[in-house]
Amino acid sequence: MTTATDRTPPAVHLRIGDRRLSEGSGGAFDHINPVTGTSHSVIPLAGPAEVDQAARAAHEAFASWRRTRPAVRRKLLLRLADLIEAHGEEFARRGTLDNGTPFASGARFVGLSAEWTRYYAGWADKIGSDVTASFGQDGEFGYTLAQPYGVIGVVITWNGPLISLAMKIPAALAAGNTVVVKPSELTPYSAELFADLVEQAGFPPGVVNILPGTAAAGEALVSHPLVEKVTFTGGPDTARRILRSCAESMKPVVLELGGKSANILLEDADLDAACTRGTLLSIGALTGQGCAFPTRMLVQRRIYEAAVEKVAAIARTITSGDPFDPRTVSGPLINEAALTRVLGMIEKAKADGARLVTGGSRIEGDLANGYFIEPTVFADVDPYSELGQREVFGPVLSIIPFDTDDEAIEIANCTPFGLSAYLYTQQLQRAHRIAEELVTGEVLVNGAGNLGVHRPFGGWGISGVGKEGGREGFEEFLRTKSVAIGFTGVSA
Repeated sequence: MTTATDRTPPAVHLRIGDRRLSEGSGGAFDHINPVTGTSHSVIPLAGPAEVDQAARAAHEAFASWRRTRPAVRRKLLLRLADLIEAHGEEFARRGTLDNGTPFASGARFVGLSAEWTRYYAGWADKIGSDVTASFGQDGEFGYTLAQPYGVIGVVITWNGPLISLAMKIPAALAAGNTVVVKPSELTPYSAELFADLVEQAGFPPGVVNILPGTAAAGEALVSHPLVEKVTFTGGPDTARRILRSCAESMKPVVLELGGKSANILLEDADLDAACTRGTLLSIGALTGQGCAFPTRMLVQRRIYEAAVEKVAAIARTITSGDPFDPRTVSGPLINEAALTRVLGMIEKAKADGARLVTGGSRIEGDLANGYFIEPTVFADVDPYSELGQREVFGPVLSIIPFDTDDEAIEIANCTPFGLSAYLYTQQLQRAHRIAEELVTGEVLVNGAGNLGVHRPFGGWGISGVGKEGGREGFEEFLRTKSVAIGFTGVSA
């Protein structure tokens, strides 16, 4: 029996049908604890052989799962949601072991993941059809069928190991599909518990198969002929490789990718609320390792210096440290490669003339062996510089001044990303007008929360294709067939 502060990593398996494999043809991976830079455990990796076995198991299970009564699918998903909540402390612990997410932050994702699961459980018995024509004796009766694809290939990244599963798997299952999931080898522990709970909830073997693996396993999954659709969360470079692979068979995709989200503070904004939320959400939460975080703060000139001062003061209060310590807000970056990359971007920003307000260095002392960077704020950032254009995926916030609403819109839209945008103003008409002009998949005004399951979430441009969340997120896992019945020659 583990406790919330137990730092012992659990065993990891490859889950294929009703089998648990402790070895895979992909070899083994030495999981590094980002807090200490030392080995945590060695986990098995799936290779093409295990991916093939899992795809076949999912394909076989699909034949009966698609015909399982929707009420049964709903019941199983609701049971899974209850189990996720019941194991909330263990999920938070495993999230901390996975990637160094502070325990308190990981605990918040548990409730959100249960909510996503319950929401899509509710869609299981709401698959409808449309009558498209009824022309009488010499015409036709036409209607549509919304049907599941079959096997869905699910590839997720490492920054949200539980919520990423909950944003994809319940919707696919509710629609009648089966799944083969490849979690990142960097975050295997949460996926192991999720697989345990799927089994405990009573899902038939083969409906959910989970295979930790590297990019090679992901490539085998994406290209497998039994996989009918792919849903992926990660970066644009990997997404391009997925698209090239899927293009061979015209396989459809859902891609939830990166972002460079603008956070626009108009002169009438509640400055305390906007600066507090904007700072904590960009360089505190997940150490800035989130695709939809507001990493560009655009501030109207009249309140600009006041905002810079407030942001700097808030940033200096963010506590970095041991993620199991309840006082810790910001944990480590995921690995040494990320640390090197982010430090390089900080040095480039200095060279490009941005004003370093606070932070900017690797944290030494007791945290020197881990992958920790100080919460970092730059002001006077050129919107077209590397820092203004490129996703950092680390605790670095850019502050950029503007004069007019049109200038704010122009700056917000000047990157190739289009995932999220944030806006603070007391003028509703102004908010509607700016929201309409922003080239992005969502606009969150005056502190509206991220990842509301009832809202479709997904980007434009290089931020992705397709939606997760809401009715649109459910319909991503259904394809439409039209049926027409002619009346000519039919006896009464």
